[in-house]
Amino acid sequence: MASLQDIRRRIKSVKSIQQITNAMNMVATSRLRRAKEAATANKPYADKVSEVVNEIAANAGDFSHPLLERHEGGKKLILVLAADKGLAGAYSSNVFKEVVAHIQNKADTQLITVGRKAKEHFKNRGYTIVQEYSGISERPHYEHAREIAQDIIRRFESGEIREIDMVYSRFVSAITCIPETVRLLPFEGAGEKQEGPHAEYIYEPSAEEVLGFLLPQYLVTVIYAALLQAAASELSSRMNAMSNATDNAGELIAKLDLHYNKVRQAGITNEINEIVGGAEALK
Repeated sequence: MASLQDIRRRIKSVKSIQQITNAMNMVATSRLRRAKEAATANKPYADKVSEVVNEIAANAGDFSHPLLERHEGGKKLILVLAADKGLAGAYSSNVFKEVVAHIQNKADTQLITVGRKAKEHFKNRGYTIVQEYSGISERPHYEHAREIAQDIIRRFESGEIREIDMVYSRFVSAITCIPETVRLLPFEGAGEKQEGPHAEYIYEPSAEEVLGFLLPQYLVTVIYAALLQAAASELSSRMNAMSNATDNAGELIAKLDLHYNKVRQAGITNEINEIVGGAEALK
């Protein structure tokens, strides 16, 4: 049976951990509010850009653009958005499972990772990581999305990559986030002729030049929206994980307190029995 000193030491240790998890929960809750507002505010713009680009591409007629070309050779590239830090429950591992589900041939697949956890996970398992971005998972900025987009556009236009997918967690609510896979390149909106009424656009100077500008901008917009969604998902997962850890620590402390009192009571009872036994022996 553990001594009273061991139990007191254990209670003190658990209380220290509870203070840390409670502090991390409050920090994540505070950051989640801002991340959720950013993701919500960006969504209408991202949806409208996608709608406009798909509408133009589907009704502008035959045209060619480097981002629409399909390359026979080259490898598959996956952009992985995960966390920089741990203690976020199953957030990163769910993203990794979604990535692995879309990899048929490890040797034929390259990865660009956002977040230290993604880099460490796939590097330790022998995957090819051609670029990694760290320190931006919780607080992404538009320039981060532009930098990533320019990198993958360059790789795609060079012919070394035949297709590019992006895997991230879509923020649904404070308790739910869903891993999703999105095809980035080649752009698949073109060539899908829309039926029924649709918007008519006048291109100046030409459809090719307008779409030549819109397609890279569309890619930046999609990546930035995914970064915001992933940041909100990470923070909500961390908030839930730290809240659960704090509650579990409280339950463990209550059990240890009860155990401590039982051991202390048993010790007092033994001492009383010894005193009574000694008194009886002296009679």
